[in-house]
Amino acid sequence: MASPGVAPIAITFEGISEAGAIPTPVLLAGMLRAAENVSDLIFSPGRQPQIELHGQLIPVQIPGSGTLSADDTRRIASDLIGNNKQAINTLREQGACDISYGLPGKARFRVNIFIQRGSCAIVMRVIPTAIPTFSALRLPGQLAEAANVRNGIILVTGGSGSGKSSTLAALIDRINIEHCYHVLTIEDPIEFLHKHKKSTVHQRELHTDAPSFAMALRSALRQAPRVIMLGEIRDRETLEIILEAAENGHIVLSSMNTLDASKTVDRIVGTFSVPEQQAIRERLARSLRYVISQKLLPKLDGTGRIVAIEILMSNAKTRECIEQSERSGKTLLNAIKASEDEGMQHFDGEIAKLVRNGLVDREIGLSFASNPSELEQELASQSNS
Repeated sequence: MASPGVAPIAITFEGISEAGAIPTPVLLAGMLRAAENVSDLIFSPGRQPQIELHGQLIPVQIPGSGTLSADDTRRIASDLIGNNKQAINTLREQGACDISYGLPGKARFRVNIFIQRGSCAIVMRVIPTAIPTFSALRLPGQLAEAANVRNGIILVTGGSGSGKSSTLAALIDRINIEHCYHVLTIEDPIEFLHKHKKSTVHQRELHTDAPSFAMALRSALRQAPRVIMLGEIRDRETLEIILEAAENGHIVLSSMNTLDASKTVDRIVGTFSVPEQQAIRERLARSLRYVISQKLLPKLDGTGRIVAIEILMSNAKTRECIEQSERSGKTLLNAIKASEDEGMQHFDGEIAKLVRNGLVDREIGLSFASNPSELEQELASQSNS
Protein backbone atom coordinates (compact mmCIF):
# COMPACT_ATOMS: atom_id res chain seq x y z
CA MET A 1 0.00 0.00 0.00
CA ALA A 2 1.38 3.46 -0.85
CA SER A 3 2.14 5.92 1.90
CA PRO A 4 -0.68 8.46 2.41
CA GLY A 5 -0.24 11.40 0.06
CA VAL A 6 2.73 9.85 -1.75
CA ALA A 7 1.96 8.49 -5.22
CA PRO A 8 3.94 5.41 -6.19
CA ILE A 9 6.37 5.61 -9.10
CA ALA A 10 5.68 2.96 -11.74
CA ILE A 11 8.66 1.29 -13.40
CA THR A 12 8.72 -1.15 -16.30
CA PHE A 13 11.11 -3.85 -17.41
CA GLU A 14 11.36 -4.74 -21.09
CA GLY A 15 10.20 -8.29 -21.73
CA ILE A 16 9.27 -8.90 -18.07
CA SER A 17 5.71 -8.81 -16.78
CA GLU A 18 5.88 -10.88 -13.61
CA ALA A 19 7.59 -9.47 -10.53
CA GLY A 20 8.77 -12.90 -9.48
CA ALA A 21 10.69 -13.20 -12.75
CA ILE A 22 12.69 -10.02 -12.16
CA PRO A 23 16.28 -10.83 -11.15
CA THR A 24 17.53 -8.77 -8.22
CA PRO A 25 20.15 -6.79 -10.24
CA VAL A 26 17.47 -5.85 -12.80
CA LEU A 27 15.08 -4.81 -10.02
CA LEU A 28 17.74 -2.62 -8.39
CA ALA A 29 18.65 -0.97 -11.69
CA GLY A 30 14.98 -0.25 -12.36
CA MET A 31 14.52 1.37 -8.97
CA LEU A 32 17.56 3.57 -9.56
CA ARG A 33 15.99 4.71 -12.85
CA ALA A 34 12.77 5.67 -11.07
CA ALA A 35 14.17 9.08 -10.11
CA GLU A 36 17.37 11.09 -9.99
CA ASN A 37 19.36 11.35 -6.77
CA VAL A 38 17.90 8.25 -5.10
CA SER A 39 19.70 7.87 -1.76
CA ASP A 40 18.35 4.53 -0.49
CA LEU A 41 16.43 1.45 -1.60
CA ILE A 42 14.24 -0.23 1.03
CA PHE A 43 12.62 -3.67 0.95
CA SER A 44 10.19 -4.56 3.71
CA PRO A 45 7.55 -7.30 3.95
CA GLY A 46 4.05 -5.90 3.55
CA ARG A 47 5.22 -2.86 1.57
CA GLN A 48 6.02 -2.14 -2.03
CA PRO A 49 9.73 -1.62 -2.72
CA GLN A 50 10.61 1.96 -1.78
CA ILE A 51 13.18 4.56 -2.72
CA GLU A 52 14.26 7.42 -0.50
CA LEU A 53 14.41 10.72 -2.33
CA HIS A 54 15.37 13.94 -0.54
CA GLY A 55 14.55 12.35 2.81
CA GLN A 56 11.10 11.05 1.79
CA LEU A 57 10.12 7.43 1.16
CA ILE A 58 8.34 6.82 -2.16
CA PRO A 59 6.79 3.47 -3.17
CA VAL A 60 7.86 1.90 -6.45
CA GLN A 61 5.20 0.02 -8.38
CA ILE A 62 6.48 -3.19 -10.01
CA PRO A 63 4.48 -4.68 -12.92
CA GLY A 64 2.32 -7.59 -11.84
CA SER A 65 3.23 -7.16 -8.18
CA GLY A 66 1.67 -5.71 -5.06
CA THR A 67 3.44 -5.67 -1.75
CA LEU A 68 6.55 -7.70 -0.97
CA SER A 69 6.17 -10.95 0.93
CA ALA A 70 8.61 -12.35 3.48
CA ASP A 71 9.72 -14.82 0.80
CA ASP A 72 10.43 -11.91 -1.58
CA THR A 73 12.67 -10.08 0.86
CA ARG A 74 14.40 -13.33 1.88
CA ARG A 75 15.14 -14.06 -1.78
CA ILE A 76 16.51 -10.55 -2.37
CA ALA A 77 18.66 -10.80 0.78
CA SER A 78 20.01 -14.15 -0.38
CA ASP A 79 20.89 -12.73 -3.79
CA LEU A 80 22.71 -9.79 -2.20
CA ILE A 81 24.68 -11.91 0.28
CA GLY A 82 25.59 -14.60 -2.24
CA ASN A 83 28.36 -16.88 -0.91
CA ASN A 84 29.53 -14.46 1.79
CA LYS A 85 29.67 -16.97 4.66
CA GLN A 86 30.77 -14.34 7.18
CA ALA A 87 27.68 -12.25 6.45
CA ILE A 88 25.42 -15.31 6.62
CA ASN A 89 26.82 -16.28 10.03
CA THR A 90 26.60 -12.70 11.32
CA LEU A 91 22.96 -12.43 10.21
CA ARG A 92 22.12 -15.71 11.94
CA GLU A 93 23.99 -14.94 15.15
CA GLN A 94 23.41 -11.18 15.52
CA GLY A 95 20.24 -10.57 13.53
CA ALA A 96 21.83 -8.08 11.13
CA CYS A 97 24.79 -7.84 8.78
CA ASP A 98 26.53 -5.21 6.65
CA ILE A 99 27.76 -5.95 3.15
CA SER A 100 28.66 -4.07 -0.02
CA TYR A 101 27.04 -4.78 -3.37
CA GLY A 102 27.77 -3.46 -6.83
CA LEU A 103 25.94 -3.05 -10.12
CA PRO A 104 28.82 -2.74 -12.60
CA GLY A 105 28.79 0.63 -14.33
CA LYS A 106 25.73 1.82 -12.40
CA ALA A 107 26.18 2.05 -8.64
CA ARG A 108 27.53 0.52 -5.49
CA PHE A 109 25.53 0.02 -2.32
CA ARG A 110 26.19 -0.17 1.39
CA VAL A 111 23.69 -2.80 2.46
CA ASN A 112 22.23 -3.62 5.86
CA ILE A 113 20.10 -6.76 6.08
CA PHE A 114 18.28 -7.30 9.36
CA ILE A 115 15.67 -9.53 10.92
CA GLN A 116 12.41 -7.97 12.10
CA ARG A 117 9.40 -9.96 13.31
CA GLY A 118 11.06 -13.08 11.97
CA SER A 119 11.51 -11.86 8.39
CA CYS A 120 14.23 -10.07 6.43
CA ALA A 121 14.23 -6.33 5.75
CA ILE A 122 16.85 -4.60 3.64
CA VAL A 123 18.17 -1.05 3.43
CA MET A 124 20.58 -0.22 0.61
CA ARG A 125 22.44 3.10 0.69
CA VAL A 126 23.34 4.19 -2.86
CA ILE A 127 27.03 4.99 -3.34
CA PRO A 128 27.79 6.68 -6.66
CA THR A 129 30.49 5.08 -8.79
CA ALA A 130 32.18 8.47 -9.25
CA ILE A 131 33.97 9.94 -6.25
CA PRO A 132 32.30 13.29 -5.42
CA THR A 133 34.31 16.48 -5.81
CA PHE A 134 34.47 19.39 -3.37
CA SER A 135 32.40 21.52 -5.74
CA ALA A 136 29.75 18.84 -6.28
CA LEU A 137 29.32 18.50 -2.51
CA ARG A 138 29.37 22.31 -2.07
CA LEU A 139 32.12 22.02 0.51
CA PRO A 140 33.63 25.33 1.67
CA GLY A 141 36.79 26.18 -0.25
CA GLN A 142 38.90 26.43 2.88
CA LEU A 143 38.47 22.69 3.50
CA ALA A 144 40.88 22.02 0.63
CA GLU A 145 43.63 22.84 3.14
CA ALA A 146 42.60 19.81 5.20
CA ALA A 147 44.23 17.66 2.50
CA ASN A 148 47.55 19.34 3.24
CA VAL A 149 47.91 18.66 6.98
CA ARG A 150 51.21 16.96 7.83
CA ASN A 151 49.84 14.78 10.63
CA GLY A 152 46.97 14.56 13.11
CA ILE A 153 43.26 13.70 13.14
CA ILE A 154 40.52 14.96 10.82
CA LEU A 155 36.98 14.03 11.86
CA VAL A 156 33.82 14.33 9.77
CA THR A 157 30.72 14.22 11.95
CA GLY A 158 26.95 14.40 11.63
CA GLY A 159 23.82 12.35 11.88
CA SER A 160 23.03 9.33 9.78
CA GLY A 161 22.62 10.24 6.11
CA SER A 162 24.31 13.64 6.45
CA GLY A 163 26.95 12.89 3.80
CA LYS A 164 29.93 12.00 6.00
CA SER A 165 31.13 9.20 3.72
CA SER A 166 31.00 11.45 0.66
CA THR A 167 33.04 14.16 2.38
CA LEU A 168 35.64 11.63 3.54
CA ALA A 169 35.85 10.25 0.00
CA ALA A 170 36.36 13.75 -1.43
CA LEU A 171 39.14 14.43 1.09
CA ILE A 172 40.88 11.14 0.31
CA ASP A 173 40.58 11.85 -3.41
CA ARG A 174 42.10 15.33 -2.96
CA ILE A 175 45.03 13.79 -1.07
CA ASN A 176 45.31 11.12 -3.78
CA ILE A 177 45.50 13.78 -6.49
CA GLU A 178 47.94 16.12 -4.75
CA HIS A 179 50.33 13.95 -2.70
CA CYS A 180 52.55 10.92 -3.26
CA TYR A 181 51.43 9.09 -0.11
CA HIS A 182 50.54 5.54 0.89
CA VAL A 183 46.84 5.72 1.80
CA LEU A 184 45.18 2.87 3.68
CA THR A 185 41.43 2.75 4.29
CA ILE A 186 39.60 0.42 6.70
CA GLU A 187 35.86 0.29 6.02
CA ASP A 188 32.73 -1.67 6.90
CA PRO A 189 31.96 -2.15 4.07
CA ILE A 190 34.10 -0.48 1.39
CA GLU A 191 32.06 2.30 -0.16
CA PHE A 192 33.78 4.52 -2.75
CA LEU A 193 36.45 2.76 -4.80
CA HIS A 194 39.66 4.79 -5.07
CA LYS A 195 42.09 4.29 -7.94
CA HIS A 196 45.82 4.90 -7.58
CA LYS A 197 46.66 8.44 -8.66
CA LYS A 198 49.65 10.24 -7.19
CA SER A 199 49.10 8.22 -4.05
CA THR A 200 48.93 4.46 -3.69
CA VAL A 201 45.59 3.53 -2.12
CA HIS A 202 44.85 0.21 -0.40
CA GLN A 203 41.31 -0.45 0.84
CA ARG A 204 40.54 -3.12 3.43
CA GLU A 205 37.02 -4.32 4.23
CA LEU A 206 36.02 -5.49 7.67
CA HIS A 207 35.40 -9.26 7.93
CA THR A 208 36.57 -9.86 4.35
CA ASP A 209 40.10 -8.47 4.73
CA ALA A 210 40.37 -7.97 8.49
CA PRO A 211 38.49 -9.36 11.53
CA SER A 212 38.05 -6.07 13.40
CA PHE A 213 38.75 -2.35 13.19
CA ALA A 214 41.20 -2.56 16.08
CA MET A 215 43.22 -5.39 14.53
CA ALA A 216 43.24 -3.70 11.12
CA LEU A 217 44.39 -0.44 12.71
CA ARG A 218 47.18 -2.13 14.65
CA SER A 219 48.30 -3.83 11.45
CA ALA A 220 48.14 -0.50 9.63
CA LEU A 221 50.80 0.95 11.92
CA ARG A 222 53.19 -1.69 10.49
CA GLN A 223 52.15 -1.15 6.85
CA ALA A 224 53.84 2.24 6.44
CA PRO A 225 50.82 4.37 5.47
CA ARG A 226 51.08 8.14 5.61
CA VAL A 227 47.27 8.39 5.63
CA ILE A 228 44.82 6.09 7.42
CA MET A 229 41.09 6.43 6.80
CA LEU A 230 38.78 4.60 9.19
CA GLY A 231 35.13 4.46 8.16
CA GLU A 232 33.77 5.10 11.65
CA ILE A 233 35.03 5.37 15.22
CA ARG A 234 33.06 2.93 17.34
CA ASP A 235 34.88 2.21 20.60
CA ARG A 236 37.58 3.14 23.07
CA GLU A 237 40.21 0.78 21.67
CA THR A 238 39.86 2.34 18.23
CA LEU A 239 40.20 5.83 19.72
CA GLU A 240 43.38 4.85 21.56
CA ILE A 241 44.98 3.50 18.39
CA ILE A 242 43.93 6.57 16.39
CA LEU A 243 45.54 8.87 18.95
CA GLU A 244 48.68 6.76 18.90
CA ALA A 245 48.79 6.83 15.09
CA ALA A 246 48.38 10.62 14.99
CA GLU A 247 51.09 11.08 17.62
CA ASN A 248 53.41 8.93 15.50
CA GLY A 249 53.05 11.24 12.52
CA HIS A 250 50.17 9.67 10.57
CA ILE A 251 47.26 11.58 9.07
CA VAL A 252 44.07 9.90 10.33
CA LEU A 253 40.62 10.58 8.87
CA SER A 254 37.43 9.14 10.32
CA SER A 255 33.78 9.86 11.08
CA MET A 256 31.58 9.99 14.16
CA ASN A 257 27.80 10.20 14.63
CA THR A 258 27.99 13.42 16.64
CA LEU A 259 26.17 16.65 15.85
CA ASP A 260 28.86 19.30 16.24
CA ALA A 261 32.46 19.93 17.30
CA SER A 262 31.67 20.38 20.99
CA LYS A 263 29.69 17.16 21.23
CA THR A 264 32.41 15.34 19.30
CA VAL A 265 35.04 16.27 21.86
CA ASP A 266 32.66 15.38 24.71
CA ARG A 267 31.97 11.97 23.14
CA ILE A 268 35.68 11.18 22.75
CA VAL A 269 36.62 12.30 26.25
CA GLY A 270 33.59 10.60 27.80
CA THR A 271 34.63 7.26 26.30
CA PHE A 272 37.44 7.13 28.89
CA SER A 273 37.27 6.87 32.67
CA VAL A 274 37.33 10.06 34.75
CA PRO A 275 40.96 9.60 35.92
CA GLU A 276 42.05 9.25 32.27
CA GLN A 277 40.10 12.16 30.85
CA GLN A 278 42.57 15.00 31.44
CA ALA A 279 45.37 13.08 29.75
CA ILE A 280 43.04 12.33 26.82
CA ARG A 281 42.12 16.02 26.56
CA GLU A 282 45.79 16.95 26.35
CA ARG A 283 46.52 14.31 23.71
CA LEU A 284 43.44 15.26 21.69
CA ALA A 285 44.30 18.97 21.84
CA ARG A 286 47.72 18.19 20.35
CA SER A 287 46.44 15.79 17.67
CA LEU A 288 43.08 17.11 16.46
CA ARG A 289 43.38 19.19 13.27
CA TYR A 290 39.80 19.51 11.97
CA VAL A 291 36.25 18.68 13.02
CA ILE A 292 33.95 19.02 10.02
CA SER A 293 30.30 18.68 11.08
CA GLN A 294 27.43 18.44 8.59
CA LYS A 295 23.66 18.83 8.44
CA LEU A 296 21.47 18.40 5.37
CA LEU A 297 18.52 20.81 5.26
CA PRO A 298 15.50 20.62 2.91
CA LYS A 299 15.68 23.34 0.25
CA LEU A 300 12.92 25.93 0.11
CA ASP A 301 12.08 25.14 -3.53
CA GLY A 302 11.59 21.43 -2.74
CA THR A 303 14.29 20.28 -5.19
CA GLY A 304 16.43 18.48 -2.65
CA ARG A 305 18.65 19.25 0.32
CA ILE A 306 21.54 21.61 0.94
CA VAL A 307 24.43 21.17 3.33
CA ALA A 308 25.31 23.38 6.29
CA ILE A 309 28.82 22.80 7.60
CA GLU A 310 30.52 23.70 10.86
CA ILE A 311 34.33 23.82 10.73
CA LEU A 312 36.63 23.68 13.73
CA MET A 313 40.35 23.98 13.07
CA SER A 314 43.26 23.64 15.44
CA ASN A 315 44.54 26.93 16.82
CA ALA A 316 45.52 28.24 20.26
CA LYS A 317 41.90 29.03 21.21
CA THR A 318 40.43 25.67 20.23
CA ARG A 319 43.34 23.73 21.76
CA GLU A 320 42.83 25.56 25.06
CA CYS A 321 39.11 24.71 25.11
CA ILE A 322 39.80 21.05 24.39
CA GLU A 323 42.62 20.73 26.90
CA GLN A 324 41.05 22.65 29.78
CA SER A 325 37.40 21.74 28.99
CA GLU A 326 34.72 24.26 28.12
CA ARG A 327 33.63 26.85 30.64
CA SER A 328 31.72 30.11 30.69
CA GLY A 329 33.05 32.42 27.99
CA LYS A 330 35.53 29.85 26.73
CA THR A 331 33.64 27.29 24.69
CA LEU A 332 34.53 25.72 21.38
CA LEU A 333 31.67 27.68 19.82
CA ASN A 334 33.17 30.93 21.16
CA ALA A 335 36.56 29.88 19.77
CA ILE A 336 35.05 29.12 16.36
CA LYS A 337 33.23 32.47 16.23
CA ALA A 338 36.42 34.30 17.24
CA SER A 339 38.37 32.52 14.48
CA GLU A 340 36.10 33.05 11.48
CA ASP A 341 38.86 35.04 9.74
CA GLU A 342 40.92 31.83 9.80
CA GLY A 343 38.23 29.87 7.94
CA MET A 344 36.21 28.48 10.83
CA GLN A 345 32.42 28.62 10.74
CA HIS A 346 29.53 27.54 12.97
CA PHE A 347 26.20 25.94 12.16
CA ASP A 348 23.84 28.74 13.09
CA GLY A 349 25.86 31.29 11.16
CA GLU A 350 25.71 29.10 8.06
CA ILE A 351 22.01 28.36 8.52
CA ALA A 352 21.34 32.09 8.83
CA LYS A 353 23.05 32.62 5.46
CA LEU A 354 20.91 29.92 3.85
CA VAL A 355 17.72 31.49 5.21
CA ARG A 356 18.75 35.02 4.18
CA ASN A 357 19.62 33.82 0.68
CA GLY A 358 16.20 32.23 0.25
CA LEU A 359 17.55 28.69 0.05
CA VAL A 360 16.00 27.36 3.29
CA ASP A 361 12.68 28.13 4.97
CA ARG A 362 13.03 30.13 8.17
CA GLU A 363 11.16 27.60 10.33
CA ILE A 364 13.17 24.71 8.89
CA GLY A 365 16.37 26.61 9.61
CA LEU A 366 15.31 27.18 13.22
CA SER A 367 14.50 23.48 13.62
CA PHE A 368 18.06 22.55 12.58
CA ALA A 369 19.76 25.28 14.65
CA SER A 370 22.08 24.53 17.55
CA ASN A 371 20.56 27.45 19.45
CA PRO A 372 17.16 28.31 17.87
CA SER A 373 16.47 31.33 20.10
CA GLU A 374 19.79 33.00 19.24
CA LEU A 375 19.32 32.26 15.54
CA GLU A 376 15.79 33.71 15.67
CA GLN A 377 17.13 36.88 17.28
CA GLU A 378 19.87 37.14 14.64
CA LEU A 379 17.41 36.71 11.78
CA ALA A 380 15.01 39.21 13.34
CA SER A 381 17.74 41.83 13.82
CA GLN A 382 18.91 41.41 10.24
CA SER A 383 15.39 41.75 8.83
CA ASN A 384 14.88 44.94 10.84
CA SER A 385 18.18 46.51 9.83
